[in-house]
Amino acid sequence: QLVESGGGLVQTGGSLTLSCLASGFTLDGYSIGWFRQVPGKEQESVACIRGTTDMTYYRDSIKGRFTISRDKSKNTVYLQMNSLKPEDTGVYFCAADSGDAGARTLCTVDYAFDFWGQGTQVTVSS
Repeated sequence: QLVESGGGLVQTGGSLTLSCLASGFTLDGYSIGWFRQVPGKEQESVACIRGTTDMTYYRDSIKGRFTISRDKSKNTVYLQMNSLKPEDTGVYFCAADSGDAGARTLCTVDYAFDFWGQGTQVTVSS
């Protein structure tokens, strides 16, 4: 099971850190993806980290602002989000996969992850 937390309401330019905590299994070696969903729009990838190498991939619109990282001791993957913009608003989901696909491949919306979280809402006010 994956549980996201850390979402909330923030003003433009603010920061949030999302957490993705795994329970029942260890995230060590798992690849993780962060995705977001806005009502009426297709789900889009945000950032991904490959399990075996910790190589990362980011969508262009968030490069330089968001950072994906993992803390093995806490069995948690984070998404640090800085310089937030209204267009970053959405429900953010994390997903975990035991395979060894490259980070860019993971960050395709039709990649079949093993587990998904329930999502956490991020709202950026203008």
